[in-house]
Amino acid sequence: MAETAEAVGTETEQETEVAEATEETAPASASSKNGADDDLLVKEGDIAGDYLERLLDLLDYDGDIDLDVEAGRAIVSIDGGEDLEKLVGSRGNVLEALQELTRLAVQQETGSRSRLMLDIAGWRADRREELRELGRTTAETVLSSGERVRLQPMSPFERKVVHDAVAAIDGVRSESEGEDPKRRVVVSPS
Repeated sequence: MAETAEAVGTETEQETEVAEATEETAPASASSKNGADDDLLVKEGDIAGDYLERLLDLLDYDGDIDLDVEAGRAIVSIDGGEDLEKLVGSRGNVLEALQELTRLAVQQETGSRSRLMLDIAGWRADRREELRELGRTTAETVLSSGERVRLQPMSPFERKVVHDAVAAIDGVRSESEGEDPKRRVVVSPS
């Protein structure tokens, strides 16, 4: 899964990556705490829910759609149907595409770009936990071996979760190397 190698990433690349991944993990800003912003997020969730409900009907898939507003973004989850794993795809590729299509449907209705988060069958929540564990165990391996470890290529969201997990452990650091879609995290002793 991981291999040892020299890191070619730079601080600038990591800062760029964090900016890309912020879309997935950004906390609510002070302005999103007012009622007008919350109303817009609820509207985004409703539009997304309607869009996804029509999609499920077209596919003849069962699923319960849950809408929420959390950390300054609309959160839409689909759970309950046995066919839903097909909407996740290999390593979440179909889920990522559906999230982008849903964001575009919301943008078409509202006129502004959405940061909506979509999860299907709990895949994104489960993946986040897997990545935290991967970051922790990789950091421990680097601490004991003293050698750099290169992880498999990941999306900006996945890399951000790993970077955060590594940052919580003293004595190691992480950076990214490569270009998307083959950009990866490299963990090394600090």
